[in-house]
Amino acid sequence: MTSRPVETWLTDMDGVLVHEEVPIPGAQEFIEALKASDRRFLVLTNNSIFTPRDLRARLLGSGIDVPEEAIWTSALATAQFLAEQRPHGTAYVVGEAGLTTALHDIGYVMTDRDPDYVVLGETRTYSFEAITRAIRLVAAGARFIATNPDPSGPSQHGMLPATGSVAALISTATGRTPYFIGKPNPLMMRSALNRLEAHSETTVMIGDRMDTDIISGLEAGLRTVLVTTGSTRPEQVETFPYRPTRVVDSIADLVAEIEGGSAPTAVP
Repeated sequence: MTSRPVETWLTDMDGVLVHEEVPIPGAQEFIEALKASDRRFLVLTNNSIFTPRDLRARLLGSGIDVPEEAIWTSALATAQFLAEQRPHGTAYVVGEAGLTTALHDIGYVMTDRDPDYVVLGETRTYSFEAITRAIRLVAAGARFIATNPDPSGPSQHGMLPATGSVAALISTATGRTPYFIGKPNPLMMRSALNRLEAHSETTVMIGDRMDTDIISGLEAGLRTVLVTTGSTRPEQVETFPYRPTRVVDSIADLVAEIEGGSAPTAVP
């Protein structure tokens, strides 16, 4: 069966476009090729700390010019989900500006008094007091949402605990597990497609992790491209029970295809 032409591109950020603040070769050219071709695209991230404006500034500092409206975070996907589930609700939030801003923008009220939801996001300074409050609220009946299941994240000084680790702490204390919004939940991909008014059959997802980027793209019906500049190494691909549509060395290998309009082919 012949694949339909690619009209829309989704790409992960960390491990695909940048390592921390360092741009990956080809990332700038890839984004510029997308803009020059007038193709719709979004840069996706499970990171809920920063707003799209913050992330645009960080990427621009790395020489990668991504428009603010082309950045889609797990915080934005979480806010969209809550707006659809329980419009104008209330939430106790453990997180930073990326998450609280997204929830304020959908009309949510932040409170620690009988909230509809406890919403857990990523932060560099988890407070034991805030986590204790979250545990008590979840135990009292607040619905438990987490922006993503990532157990750890990178920093200049080494590994940091991330949302998934703190969610496990709250779950162990309460016996209740959260609903995770970000990758590998295909809901993250669906929300991105809806934002672009795109179709899964004409969209490609690029990522560096088989267990988040590739599986969520696959489950959302997208073609997928794994780059080997991040978490999953080439020799690890065959250990997974599913495969990407294609494996490439880096984002640089896709620039010519954007310019030429060709679609990713199957893994050889």
